[in-house]
Amino acid sequence: MSVIQAPRGTFDVLPQDAARRAVLEERARKVLGAAGYGRIETPTFESTELFARGVGEATDIVQKEMYTFDDGGGRSLTLRPEGTAPVCRAYLEHGMHKLPQPVKLWYLSSFFRSEAPQRGRYRQFWQVGAETIGSAAPETDAELIVLLAELLEALGVTETRLRLSSLGTPETRADYREQLAAYLREHRDGLSPEVVARIELNPMRAFDASDPITRETMRGAPTLLDRLAPDDGEHFARVRELLDDAEVRYELDPTLVRGLDYYARTVFEFTSDALGAQSGLGGGGRYDGLIEQIGGAPTPASGWAAGVERILIAAGGLPVAPELVDLFVAVATPAAARVAFALANDARRAGLQAQLELAGRSLKGQLRHAARLGARYVAIIGTEASLKNMETGVQQELPLMAVIPTILRGSRLV
Repeated sequence: MSVIQAPRGTFDVLPQDAARRAVLEERARKVLGAAGYGRIETPTFESTELFARGVGEATDIVQKEMYTFDDGGGRSLTLRPEGTAPVCRAYLEHGMHKLPQPVKLWYLSSFFRSEAPQRGRYRQFWQVGAETIGSAAPETDAELIVLLAELLEALGVTETRLRLSSLGTPETRADYREQLAAYLREHRDGLSPEVVARIELNPMRAFDASDPITRETMRGAPTLLDRLAPDDGEHFARVRELLDDAEVRYELDPTLVRGLDYYARTVFEFTSDALGAQSGLGGGGRYDGLIEQIGGAPTPASGWAAGVERILIAAGGLPVAPELVDLFVAVATPAAARVAFALANDARRAGLQAQLELAGRSLKGQLRHAARLGARYVAIIGTEASLKNMETGVQQELPLMAVIPTILRGSRLV
């Protein structure tokens, strides 16, 4: 009988991997918490309508990548493919629009998309994200970009590039879409069939095409950044000034198009060459119309999401502090097992990191195992109790009730 394996495009988080993820989570909490962001977690599945209305029916995510199912009661549910729309739904549902604005939230959650798995791209993946809802100020966009830059730096991700652009407001973008669509119709012979098929539906996605012929054709396409309305241009100029003040380097990229329909004005993406073809670490931008699209009042907002797996790949040898083992409780005789079990429990209640022999090893094997764990002390429980300092090698007999106090005092057993 063959061994059952995890589905393609998913992965197991093993203990050694979990330790690096814990470092990422702790540093995200520190960086984002210091700026006033509170942790939020939304359900793994949501109403399908949330993503159809919020993310956009013309996007690849909604058209091809969502895991959607009937809940047995005629309701269509979807495993969340992204985090912004669920956070906005929670913002409305729980009355956060009544709180002092803006509301700053961050999350670290799993997401699901049906796409071709490859290095750094999985069907189940994790993202850390931050959202600021209720502020139209360019300072909001700049702060979010700076925070993601700080987080990547704190995790040891080097050689990153920040691509920056503006999509203008929906009105500006609507006029531009017509100009771009006209260009694409005129040059359809130089476009891939996939791009041709969505000229009318979502022409701006042509800038994301990987086909070399299409990419060459798009070099001559009109860009939105050159057609911004005055207000949009002023907003973008202010964001750039603030990034300059913060000494965050960026590259203007008029072809930058995020894969979600809700973005407006500022958009950005951090990339790293360490990731190869899938170079995107994370990104985001402003989405002033999303809250309204899902049933709320017009509300300005901005945010980003970054891939946990991609960050960990780019971070390379992210240092992880070794787990401390204060005490290993060895069992010298079968009759001492109950006493040893109680000692290990009491040690944990006293705040010590304590492990108990569970594999039936010989005493010599138990001592070797304690050394592999890096245990500071070994309590050997038999007819008598003795405590061994693993650093000095000194071992002495002492009353059972004295084992824990001796360790807490840090005695070197001299």
